[in-house]
Amino acid sequence: MASGGDLSLTILGFLNERPMHGYELKAHLAALTGHLRPVSDGALYPAISRLEAKGLLERHEEAGAAAARRQVLTITEEGRQELLRRLSEPADLDISDQARFFALLAFLSALPDPADQARVLRRRLAFLEAPASFFSEGGRPVRAKDEPDPYRKGMLLIARASSKAEKEWLRDRLAELGA
Repeated sequence: MASGGDLSLTILGFLNERPMHGYELKAHLAALTGHLRPVSDGALYPAISRLEAKGLLERHEEAGAAAARRQVLTITEEGRQELLRRLSEPADLDISDQARFFALLAFLSALPDPADQARVLRRRLAFLEAPASFFSEGGRPVRAKDEPDPYRKGMLLIARASSKAEKEWLRDRLAELGA
């Protein structure tokens, strides 16, 4: 989670589920995307401070398991409204970037209106259905069957399989939502 946008979203998303102390929050973030984009203390704690300065979360002290007290983070009502806004009106990058979309998807159930959830899923489906490729030749996307390089061909085949599975899931979920 290199950019502040999705880190803020995931912090608010996890705190919307329940209050947590920083170490616990970092563990949840690492479980969600740490294998792709590790979160350092140098990124996490300044992001928490920015959210606190904006009034989106609050800290309070609690007794720790040992003698040390710990800071517990709680989302505010303003933070909850910001989370719902970010979920219902995601930026284009939140739709097109897979890691950012998965961070969004992890908290999409927080949107109370199934129509809002469906609108977000339809945007992702439309993005995936648009012709695309990692490579182009003469202004046209290169297809896997036309790619001579075995590694580039592998990239295209893996992306196609992943996209196919995601589109199938999105269509199924949209049908369940009655969209």
